[in-house]
Formats: sequence, structure tokens, C-alpha cells
Amino acid sequence: MSTVTLNPAAPSNTPAGNVLAARPLAAVTGAELQAPLIQGGHARYANLDYGASAPALTVVSAYLNEILPYYASVHRGAGYASQISTSVYENSRNVVREFVGGRPDDSVIFTRNTTDSLNLLAGCLPQVDGEFVGEVLYLDIEHHANLLPWQGVPHRSVVAEATLAATVDKLRNELSQGGVSLLAVTGASNVTGEILPVAKLADLAHEHGARIVVDAAQLAPHRRINITQADVDYLVFSGHKLYAPFGAGVVVGRPDWLDAGTPHLAGGGAVREARLDSVSWATGPARHEGGSPNVLGAATLARATQVLADLDQDAWHAHEAAIRSYLIEGLEGIDGVTVHRIFSDSEDTIGVVNFSVEGFDAGLVAAFLAAEHGVGLRDGRFCAHPLLKRLGLPSGSLRASFGVGSRLEDAARLLAGIRELKRNGLGWDYVVDEGRWIPANDHRTYPEWAPNTPGTAGAAPCSVD
Repeated sequence: MSTVTLNPAAPSNTPAGNVLAARPLAAVTGAELQAPLIQGGHARYANLDYGASAPALTVVSAYLNEILPYYASVHRGAGYASQISTSVYENSRNVVREFVGGRPDDSVIFTRNTTDSLNLLAGCLPQVDGEFVGEVLYLDIEHHANLLPWQGVPHRSVVAEATLAATVDKLRNELSQGGVSLLAVTGASNVTGEILPVAKLADLAHEHGARIVVDAAQLAPHRRINITQADVDYLVFSGHKLYAPFGAGVVVGRPDWLDAGTPHLAGGGAVREARLDSVSWATGPARHEGGSPNVLGAATLARATQVLADLDQDAWHAHEAAIRSYLIEGLEGIDGVTVHRIFSDSEDTIGVVNFSVEGFDAGLVAAFLAAEHGVGLRDGRFCAHPLLKRLGLPSGSLRASFGVGSRLEDAARLLAGIRELKRNGLGWDYVVDEGRWIPANDHRTYPEWAPNTPGTAGAAPCSVD
């Protein structure tokens, strides 16, 4: 296998604060993966798509291998492996609750992902005599996971203002009108990485008789959240973005709504007693965890939270901020490249940078970077169509996202690719296949066990308005 050096590591004259970002903060599985290049040879895969699914921490991968021999169905067996699996699964609730600073009586319910968690909560909104009590209030900047579940219940949406301060004021005015039972907000935008003032919004919601749910799918992998201190009622996030495999999600929060809500999955384990034509439902997490749960997903999610909790918080944030600052400075120094943001006064951000390249479709740029530079990043509308429209990007943009396993060289590789694109244009021919840009006449080899490659491999471009 030949390895191609596409560009040097980050320049030696980068600020001293970037020294920490020159290497990963924590080891992740696949960090040295070699990506085949369309022009021949290989390069280390520069993974700048953490916001979609983050690579598993090597500690978590090792933990998975350690517990895998004990894998068995939980809550249903007296056997040794089943008892071990049940213990691991139930203890994972305690670990996750501790990670988010949960209250002693908070429920911890494992789901498939953040979307699943929010849909679960939508089925637990308070009702009296079959009528919903109040509406759900949300902003137009939300990921579809925190937008679509509320469209099936009484709801109101608010268009965010150009500043965070004005947006908070607008939410305050809307809440003061009364009738809101739940404020649903993102902790950090999946499009731009900007962090919202969660504690302040929780205070606003409670001041006006509402509860708050925070979509922390993007925030939790980058910042510690203490829901007791912030007085957050419900928090949801996903393992696959938190350096854990197997696609588990979680909802943590006050038990009263959850215990009274419609069971999320009607099935085994969710009941006290089942009869032929009626049922008595369980309370607690079991009410919403019908069927055999994702034991390994919950266990690895919990283990990932322990690793993140042990990180030096200052080093964690400095590592990420250095990569982000370096990348933004580099992108803004390239003619025709625009970095996008929602708020002009946002100061705190996670490891996400959104940008576009004048004269080039975002999907084409992504395909070029992947094929010719071994860089992986996201293009499209990021399951946030209303936000992309208001940003003037109805056909999409590009998102680079990174985390504890990233290094400054990844950002340098991206910048080198964009500079080459602007200077020399594409180095290969590209065609659109099923809505996605791909290299024409792609003869690269892939692992024999990987089906449907090269090509679109089931991509969902979300291109239809």
C-alpha cells in the first residue's frame, strides 16, 4: 500500500495555543485508517465528520470486547451471563445519570438515538381528558429530531433573531403569552456549533410555568452538562455522537410525565400485567423499553461518558477551540469561502464549522475532498431545512466537525484541499449519481466485505424541497 503525503502537518508557526491540538486528546478507533485516493495511493483518513457519528474511543472499544462474552438478554434469565448483562445494563443508568448531574429520582431511559428520545417525550406530554395541556415551543434553528415530533401535538415555532440576546428576548415574550407546557431547544446547533444559554432558557421556561427539554446530541460530546445546576427538566443525547458504537440513545429527566405517558414501545417488559384485551403498564424506564434492549449500546454509551468525565475540562475545550480557530482563520483567508453562523453575538461554540465555496456545489466539494485528499466531512442541509433556508443556503453547505480524536493536521488537510480547488480546480471528473456527486470511472478498491461501494451507497441527499 502506498501512502501519499498531500500536505505537511499544521505549519510550525501556528500559535503556541495550538500545540495541544497537534495531537489527539484521546485515542479513537480508526485514527490511522488509510483512505484510497482517486489519483492512486492512500492517505490517512482525515475524519472531520464527528457531528454525524464520532469514532469510538479505543477505551470503549476495549470495554466492548471485554463484556461481549457475557452478552445475553437482560431482565429475563437466571443464568450467569444474563445476570451479568442485566447488572451492566441497569448500572449504565446510574453512570449516565451521574455524567449529566441528574437528580436522584430522574428517570434514565435508553432508546435508539436522540430522535427516538424526543419522539418518546412527545408521547408523554401532559393531557387531561384526552386533550393536551399547553403547547410545545421551539425555534426554527432546530434539527428535525427536535422539530418534527412536536408537529403532531399543539405547538408554536419562533424564528430566531440575528443575535442570541434578541432571540432569548423573543422566547421570553412568547412564553409570557402563556399556554406553553414545554420549551424544546438545542444545546448546540448541529449546523454551526453555536451554543445556546441553556440555564437561562430553563429559568425562562420555569418562570412562565413550562418545562424545558434540551437536545444535547451535539452538546454532550463537547461540554459537560449538569441538569440539576441548570435546572433542565429533560435531556436527550446519542451514543453514536458520544464516541460509543451501537446506536443507543437516552432521555434523562423528571419521572412524572414519563410515568404517565403513552408507552413508547408496546411489548414485552413494558407491562405489569397483560390480558387478552387490556393491559396494566409498568412505570419507570421499563414502561418505554419494551422488547429486548440494546444492552451493548447502553453499556458502551455509559462507558464513553466515564471517559469524557475524566478528561481535563480546560484541556478538552482548549484542544477543540484551537482546531476551530485555526480552521476558521484559514477558511476566511481563502477568497470565495464563507463561514456561516446564526448569531452575530454568539461566543461559545463546539467543534463545528459550517462554510461554502463560491462557484462550487457543496456536494461536489465534499466529493472532491474525499476522493482527492482523503478528507471526510458533511455536505447538504443537515436535517435542518428551515435553518438552511434562512441562512440563504437552500441547496446546502459544508460542515467540518471534530472532537477529542482530532488533530490540527486534519484541519490543515482540509484547508490545503480548498486552496487547491480554488487555485487549480478539480483534479478528476465527477458525475451525479442518484443525487450525489461521485468520481467518474472510480476504480479504487474497497474491503471485500463492504457492499455497494464505490458509489452512493444509499446516500440520502435531502435535495427535494
